[in-house]
Amino acid sequence: MIITQQKDIDEIYEMIKPYSKILIAGCDGCCQPPRSINEAKMLGQLLELKAKTEGKELKWKATTVLRQCDDRIAATTLRPLIEEYEAIVSLACGLGVVMLNKVFEDTLTFPAQDSMFGGVQNAGENSFIQYCEECGECILAETGGICPRAGCAKHLSNGPCGGMVDGMCEVGDYTHPCAWVEIWKRLKKFDRLDLFKKYRPPRDWRTSTSPEYIEINKDYTNVEEKEEVEG
Repeated sequence: MIITQQKDIDEIYEMIKPYSKILIAGCDGCCQPPRSINEAKMLGQLLELKAKTEGKELKWKATTVLRQCDDRIAATTLRPLIEEYEAIVSLACGLGVVMLNKVFEDTLTFPAQDSMFGGVQNAGENSFIQYCEECGECILAETGGICPRAGCAKHLSNGPCGGMVDGMCEVGDYTHPCAWVEIWKRLKKFDRLDLFKKYRPPRDWRTSTSPEYIEINKDYTNVEEKEEVEG
C-alpha cells in the first residue's frame, strides 16, 4: 500500500483559492490511512469553513473512486460529474493526481496528500512502516523476506555497518533495529546463513531510474495457442 499524509489545510486551500466550485475525489485503492468518501466530505467541510473566513462561498461535492490510478475507472466514475466543477482535489497518492490530470486534460487536479512511501500497517502499534522501495531489483529471496534497501538507512547490501550497537541502528538514535541484524536472525532460524554470506555487487541504479516503463503483452491470453501454432 502507499502511505500518504494529508497536506496542511491552508496549503490545500491556497491551491483551490481561484475556484468557487470543486470536486473532491477520495480513493478506495491502496492509500493508507484510508482516503475515501468520509475523508473527502471532511476535507470539503474544512475548505468551506476556510473560505467563509475570507468572505467567500465555496461549493463542493465529495465522491470517491475505486482506484484513481486506473484511467478507465477514473474516467467512468468522474466524467458524469466533472462538467459542473472548475477543479478537482484528489485524496489519492501522486499516481491518482497524475492520472486524473491525464484523463481530464481540461480540468486541473490538485493533490491533498503527500505520498510518503510504500509500506504496511502495524495494527498493534498503530503505525505504518516502509518495507519496500520498489527498486526493480528484488533480493528478498536472499534476505529472509526482509528488505535491507528499505530497512537499512544506508542502503547497505552486505551486512551491518559499524554504527550498529546491540542490534540497533545509529540513524534515529538507536530507536530502530538494524535491518541486517534482523536478516541474520531470520536466516539463522532456518539454517540459511549461507545466504547471509553471499556477496552482492553494488546496486544497479539503472533499474530504479525515472521514468520507468513496463510493456504489457496484450495478447497474453493467446500465448499457449501461439506456441502450439509456432511449434
